Amino acid sequence: MSYETIIVEKDGPLTTITLDRPDRLNAMPPQMADEIGAAFYELGDSRAVLITGAGKGFCSGADLSARGEGSVLDNKGGSHRALQNHYNPAISMVLRAPVPVICAVNGPAAGIGCSLALAGDFVLAGKSAYFLQAFVNIGLVPDGGSTWLLARAIGRARATRMMMLGEKIGAQQAEDWGLIHKAVDDEALMGEARALAEKLSNGPTLALRTMKRNISAALDGTVNEVMLAEAEGQRVAGASQDAMEGGMAFLQKRKPAFKGE
Repeated sequence: MSYETIIVEKDGPLTTITLDRPDRLNAMPPQMADEIGAAFYELGDSRAVLITGAGKGFCSGADLSARGEGSVLDNKGGSHRALQNHYNPAISMVLRAPVPVICAVNGPAAGIGCSLALAGDFVLAGKSAYFLQAFVNIGLVPDGGSTWLLARAIGRARATRMMMLGEKIGAQQAEDWGLIHKAVDDEALMGEARALAEKLSNGPTLALRTMKRNISAALDGTVNEVMLAEAEGQRVAGASQDAMEGGMAFLQKRKPAFKGE
C-alpha cells in the first residue's frame, strides 16, 4: 500500500512508521489516522513496530484544518464522526497490535498525538519533548483513549491535573510519574529507541504477544481471571519453538536465538 502522510519502512522483523507532516508538527488529519491503521493491518511477519515523527514534533494533535467527512471542527457532529470512523480505530489498532510497539517522542505529543504515543508498550521521549491535553482551553474533552490511558498510567489525581488544567508534562516529569518508559537526551532518542525496538523484534514473539494480552486483562479483570489468562498463555507459549530454544540456551549457557515461532 502507498501512503501519503506516513512513511513505512521494514527492516527485517522491525517496521518503522514515521508520521510525515513535519511542516504541521505532524498534525493528524483523518487520512493519517486511516493510514496508521492500515500500516498496522499490513504488518505481516513484523515482530515489533517503532513509531516516531518527522522533523521537530511527534504529533501536535488532530489537524483542525481538515475538511470533508472527517472534519473535526463542524457543528454537526464532525468530532464524533472523526473519532468513531478514523481516530479511534487507529488507536485501537496500535493498542491491539500483536507485537511490541515502541514510540519515540521527539517533540510535542498533544491531543490525539498524546493518545498515539501512550498507546505504545514502550514510550521513550527526548528531554525537550512534552505531553499535552489542552482540550480544556477550547471547551472540549480529551479523546482517542487518553482518559483511559492516563488514568491507568498515572492515577486519578495526576490524570485530572493533566486534563483539567491543560498542563504540559515534560519528558522527565513524565518518566518520574511513570507515564513513559524513559526520558533521554534528544540526540540519543532514536538510537536508544531503535536499539530497544530491535531487541524486542528479535525476542520470543509469541510470549511477548501473550504478555501484552495479559497486561491488558490485568487492567480490567479480577486476579482469578488474570491467573487463568496467564496459565493459558503459559500453555501456548510453552509449546512454542522459542520456548524450546530458550530452555536449551539456558542449559547450554548461551544467548537464545528466538525466531518468533
